[in-house]
Amino acid sequence: MVWSTERSVLAACTMAFFATMVARLAISPVVPAISAEFGASNAVIGLALSGMWLAYALAQFPSGLVGDRVGERLVILVAVAGTAVASLLLAVSPFFWTFLLFTVVLGGAAGLHYSVATTLLSRTFENTGTAVGIHSAGAPVAGLVAPVGAAYVGTLFGWRYAVALGAVAAVPTVVLVAYGIPRVEPQHPEAPIRDRVSSGVLFDLLSRPPIAGTVVVSVLAAFVWQGTASFLPTFLVEHRSYSETTAGIVFSAYFVAQGVGQPGIGWLSDRIGRERAMGLCMASGIVGYTLYVAGPGLGTVAAATVLVGVAMSWGSAMLPKVLDHMSAQEEGLGFGLVRTTYMVVGASGSVGVGALADLFGWATAFLVLAGIQGAILLALLGAGARRQLKSRHKDEHRPGPSTE
Repeated sequence: MVWSTERSVLAACTMAFFATMVARLAISPVVPAISAEFGASNAVIGLALSGMWLAYALAQFPSGLVGDRVGERLVILVAVAGTAVASLLLAVSPFFWTFLLFTVVLGGAAGLHYSVATTLLSRTFENTGTAVGIHSAGAPVAGLVAPVGAAYVGTLFGWRYAVALGAVAAVPTVVLVAYGIPRVEPQHPEAPIRDRVSSGVLFDLLSRPPIAGTVVVSVLAAFVWQGTASFLPTFLVEHRSYSETTAGIVFSAYFVAQGVGQPGIGWLSDRIGRERAMGLCMASGIVGYTLYVAGPGLGTVAAATVLVGVAMSWGSAMLPKVLDHMSAQEEGLGFGLVRTTYMVVGASGSVGVGALADLFGWATAFLVLAGIQGAILLALLGAGARRQLKSRHKDEHRPGPSTE
């Protein structure tokens, strides 16, 4: 098989996604050590992680516009190089306020990658779906290796070396991106960015009832995802008394379950409907988080990890619903807008879960996550019931056949 330029682009984009995800996920397994060194509470650590994910969310929408103006290759290079620099600065942070600042910088740098890389792959490959699917695999692979690696390195050498793993992954990726992605002319090099974004158009997209409802549900689900990604290892250490290494293994298994669950839930949503598939995710999460809190033994934790991984695959069901209600011309701008909107608000999941744990304990914090998913499930069931009643009402008032 002959290696082609297209495969080089795909490999570089996938590795870039992998590296930026490793840098973000390397923090969570060593949160207890960071908290101990800086004397910071779970809520304050959660604030730093919320800031990271908020910056990540905010960077995605404008990154596509910048990529159209200067070219995708440059933006991806800045994303990966910025991730490497931010990870190194995190590792040498002398004070908590510098740690918080560099955590936010890390999120902003990493967030430049995804939208631009997806656009580049769509321009490079005819089979865009396959290319984007391979590209997305960078995240679950990072979720498999980063938590275990960070927990192990943190145990041997301390949290600073664990956090520096982000730079270890990003530095060689900078070279791969530089040589693997050719220079491509930007699509709109002369168009002012402000002229391409109209507040009226953005408001119209977000205010459409099907999209607005989906955004609200996605905000709540993203809150749960965010809290889980930030504090699952800490929960396992402090509530279930696991070692950091064991907690890291469970955290990796969670991402594996999510990586397998995403295509499965997407496939299911095409066959039984978006909201039914989303409801299945939420039901799975209610059971999973409850088992995390109250289930006895490692076996229930393993079952809970699978169930929660499936639950946090909800995006494969709900995000296509957004595209179902957009025209082809709106999808690029509109999808980025929706993704940024729900991720910005959902980023509060880190500080929210941290604060709940400080005030009421880890058991209450994770049961609240189960409760949020229960509320989503009830809302989905209510929406389905209203649609059925409305459809039945229309059928009852439909004129019968003429007898003339």
